[in-house]
Amino acid sequence: MAEIREVKRPRGLLFDKDGTLFDYHLTWTPLLSDLALRLAEDNRAKAEAMLASIGYERAQGRFRSGSIAAAGDTLALADAWLPHLQGSDRAELIAVLDAHFGEAGPERSVPVTDLAALFGRLKASGYIIGIATNDVEASALGTVARFGLAAHVDFVAGYDSGHGQKPGPGMALAFCDAVGLSPAEIAVIGDNGHDFEMGRRAGAALGVGVLTGTSGRDELLPFTDHIIETIELLPALLDRL
Repeated sequence: MAEIREVKRPRGLLFDKDGTLFDYHLTWTPLLSDLALRLAEDNRAKAEAMLASIGYERAQGRFRSGSIAAAGDTLALADAWLPHLQGSDRAELIAVLDAHFGEAGPERSVPVTDLAALFGRLKASGYIIGIATNDVEASALGTVARFGLAAHVDFVAGYDSGHGQKPGPGMALAFCDAVGLSPAEIAVIGDNGHDFEMGRRAGAALGVGVLTGTSGRDELLPFTDHIIETIELLPALLDRL
């Protein structure tokens, strides 16, 4: 485990979405595979090339940590797929991707635990909760609604919410501004290095890594203060701070 800094218990918890609240592989591997095949007009060789261009490793059956699929946004995904889709317009492809993620993302997301129960417990303990994702905002809001989290979540931002994308600090700083906290009062909980770079650049007090995404323990060690298997273990960790 990374060296643990002595910090006070945070007041705000800023969660990444996919890989943290939702099992990345169960959610996004089938979602992106089906989308690539649709855009490739059922040309499986083209679809496989499209997936490889965003970090899919066929032998392992999963996306690489830090890849476009794991850490990027729609803009990066569109740029990776445009060379495979002759005649496609970038702006139109971005719109198609965002619309698909906004609709299919909430429907196909697989939570790692009962999120409403977990968030209810955290709110009852006095924590302020936010979600920051490189997914489109519509997908994040739709997911919050589908899983009954609206009463517990104080802030939601996607890559297109106007705060910039990870690993920039904008979403973390916007969370602080929205809920009246300083960066030194928040923890960032995520599954990828870009989550914790966002937190570091914003001045967050704490980074907690989880292993329900694309990154392994060794990959998260340099960036985090604590690593837990899943956010189910977060309340116990916070109680020990």
